Amino acid sequence: MRINALVIIAFFLLGNYDTYSQNKKLADSLIQSLTLKSTPQEKLYTYVNIAKYSGNPDESIHYAQYALDLLETTKQDTLKGLLYSTLGNGFRLKGQLPKAIEYYLNSTQHYNGSRQIIGLASSYASLGSIYSSQNNFNNSTYYFFKSIEIFRAENDSIRLASALLNLGDEYYMYDQLDSALTLFEESGIIFKKKKYQIGSAYNLGNIGLVYAKQGKYDLAEQNMNEAIQILEEMGDRYPIAVYETSLAEIYAKRGNVKKALLYAHHALLIGEELGLKEQIRDASLTLSALYKSIHSYEKAYNYQSQYLSYRDSINNEEVVRQMADLRTEYEVGQKQAEVELLEEEAKVNRLMLWAGLAVMLLLIGLSFVLYKLYRLKIKTVRVVRERRKIIEEQKNALDTLNQTKDKFFSLIAHDLRGPVSNFNGVAHLMQVYLEENNLDELKRVGRILEDSSYEISSLLDNLLDWAMSQQGHFPYQPEEISAENICNPALRVLGNSAKAKNINLTEEVISEVMLHVDQNSATTLIRNLLNNAIKFTGADGKVSLTVSQIEGYGLFTITDTGIGIPADKIKTLFGFQGERKRWGTSGEKGVGLGLNLVHEFIQMNHGKIEVQSQEGIGTEFRVYLPLSSS
Repeated sequence: MRINALVIIAFFLLGNYDTYSQNKKLADSLIQSLTLKSTPQEKLYTYVNIAKYSGNPDESIHYAQYALDLLETTKQDTLKGLLYSTLGNGFRLKGQLPKAIEYYLNSTQHYNGSRQIIGLASSYASLGSIYSSQNNFNNSTYYFFKSIEIFRAENDSIRLASALLNLGDEYYMYDQLDSALTLFEESGIIFKKKKYQIGSAYNLGNIGLVYAKQGKYDLAEQNMNEAIQILEEMGDRYPIAVYETSLAEIYAKRGNVKKALLYAHHALLIGEELGLKEQIRDASLTLSALYKSIHSYEKAYNYQSQYLSYRDSINNEEVVRQMADLRTEYEVGQKQAEVELLEEEAKVNRLMLWAGLAVMLLLIGLSFVLYKLYRLKIKTVRVVRERRKIIEEQKNALDTLNQTKDKFFSLIAHDLRGPVSNFNGVAHLMQVYLEENNLDELKRVGRILEDSSYEISSLLDNLLDWAMSQQGHFPYQPEEISAENICNPALRVLGNSAKAKNINLTEEVISEVMLHVDQNSATTLIRNLLNNAIKFTGADGKVSLTVSQIEGYGLFTITDTGIGIPADKIKTLFGFQGERKRWGTSGEKGVGLGLNLVHEFIQMNHGKIEVQSQEGIGTEFRVYLPLSSS
């Protein structure tokens, strides 16, 4: 069951430009006061506040739409982004994800265009919550980090604490419980300092969810009950359904099925009253399991059916959205193809017309000189055949030369990308140390920058020397060389990249392993694999390079704890088929050429390569290069 505190906070704290929380009593009071509002502007702000404070998503959507309609007469465009976010939040809670995404994107576009930076960050957080509900860890954390960065820079404590709480929930969902607790503790300190009661309630409840996963049921129950008490006083019922579903599971594990059923039924009741599809789904699943445990199979079956119905309802809406997007893209592509085809046909017709005229003129000229050409026919045919053969050979040679040139330029661009990216990390460190006035660290960073510049200069010299010594083909000059001499250049060049991302780069290279390979190509392929490992590994990750011997080969093993490679892409990993571009964990750009060059260089050196990868776990490349026979 996915118990997601993120959605709670996104709705009440981050989704809109103005900070607020759910308060049903205040919303009811505002509804009653509507009859006293005479001007459109007074009604507009009342509608906005009702939409913000209402605990019922239908009610919130209803009054937010009223407010949007009134904007046309009051010209209060600054409220448009807030209302788009409110509508997105409402549809998100009702499980209507396509509409939620539509309004979130509208709010992002509005805030970006009007330079409302806090509103933009709030929209980022809302998009993060959407990706979280779809179990897309990478995209959800990406948008949460973007919102956290803005809130920190703007010193917006409440929204910062809320975004931290959301990010902690994402780590909680992927069982990174220590990281989740660390983020919850930081957000809890801010909420307590600001005396923000509802934020503290969410913080208590989410910590209780972590304790429940850790098996600390007494602490979990204590935290969630404290949270529920605060939320009931404020009329905030949505998160109560989440926490009571978790409490039902705790009591089931204790063997108290009767109390578990009370909590689960109450959570279901809240979900049904507020129209919360995800909460109805989760409570139904819990009730099905509880009734099955006491052999009440008919009720277990009914709740299981209800769970499946709501689960499919939520998932199918997203599938429909994706299919609609794909259909739109397909239709646009078809129209464009038709236009291009018509243009090409018109071009061919024009060429045929001119070709016909040229042929007519040529025939007139040929008829005039036909007699003289007849005598030279045999000799001319022979000369033409010889020249055709020469031209064909030259054409083949030029094609080969162009292919080699293109591959060589790709190699230069790819190899330079890694070292140059070091400067981004060093620039960031310099900015941090300047703000901290840490001169010692600035000196150390200066040395790192100097080393990186030297390494780039050396790399350029090597590449230029290599290019100038060739005449249209990659060199293959095998020699006896140690594994240490193959690996050390790559480790020196990429060490700063790893430091900039706080990646633990380790190596176990045996200098006694002697290889029979071309040094330049072997060094390049190891550097490319290490560069990819660092690029696609997040902060605090690990990358290792080990060398050993096995059955006449030197085995180079490059292992990382990065984002991994999708299984459907491994089959075409070393070719040019399909989409080749991917982005690193810090936004590093990749053009998809490196692995193709690695594969070619391994074949050129009579070696082989193997790869194993699992998304979210990491990747391992094993490169086999022939040992020296001496």
